[in-house]
Amino acid sequence: MRTAFQRDRDRIIHSKAFRRLKHKTQVFLAPSGDHYRTRLTHTLEVSQIARTIARALHLNEDLTEAIALGHDLGHTPFGHAGERVLNKLLPQGFRHAEQSLRVVDVLEGLNLTDQVRDGILKHSKPDGDPFCEDLPATLEGQVVRLADVIAYVNHDLDDAIRARIISPQEVPPRCRRTLGETHSQRINTMVHEVVNHSLQRGALSVTPEVLEAMLELRSFLDERVYSSPPVRMRLERAERVLQELFEHLLENPESFRRVAGSGYTDPFPERNVADFLAGMTDRYALALYERLFLPHPWAEDG
Repeated sequence: MRTAFQRDRDRIIHSKAFRRLKHKTQVFLAPSGDHYRTRLTHTLEVSQIARTIARALHLNEDLTEAIALGHDLGHTPFGHAGERVLNKLLPQGFRHAEQSLRVVDVLEGLNLTDQVRDGILKHSKPDGDPFCEDLPATLEGQVVRLADVIAYVNHDLDDAIRARIISPQEVPPRCRRTLGETHSQRINTMVHEVVNHSLQRGALSVTPEVLEAMLELRSFLDERVYSSPPVRMRLERAERVLQELFEHLLENPESFRRVAGSGYTDPFPERNVADFLAGMTDRYALALYERLFLPHPWAEDG
């Protein structure tokens, strides 16, 4: 009843790693407000944008959706802050795109098609440029890579305005003039420009003016939001949490087996600890840190 790509999509949705995305940071660490994005809602927005573009360009929607839903399965708790910590601590480095592929191949054994695996592995973009080197092998994978940028520059800006880190008037004038003044206008402009320009050229593309505005908005977010003191202060604390957890669990194998179980069997202990940490939600990482490092009240029965 289902195509191979539909089965891939369904296996991803039913995976434990997918369910954990709902409690992983997008930008704002464990927000108390109900309307801030998490890694799960980011994934759903990427999927929606990618499917819209794929349908307009007569591409395979099932393949596009499967790549989009699986692209961030390997993301760490605390967003890119967690990725930086593990990249520093692992001898071979750590990239969340490679970890996403490791999740579907090794940790959950989903047996996905090569096209979906390729799209997951190659979705990441240096400096946010979706047309940089090492493109996915399929147009559907390239659409997801582009949709990822469209989604996060828009929803991260929306969340930053909600958090009052920036105001709408501070958005660079060229971005507002080219892309629009509101969240919906910006997404509408980007998607339409991708579809129209791609149909005109016969290849996935976007007008230089819109691409420059997208990348300028990405640079603006990096400077004013991702590196802002309120965000950085919280993420630096989160980095310390992950680093201390990594060091403790690596130096204490018995403690690692007690909290992680017996499912991590890589011959390199660092890899097992990294897999365990990368799979954690924000709240689980904080709860484990409290359990391992903070004193607890003395019970009357000793």
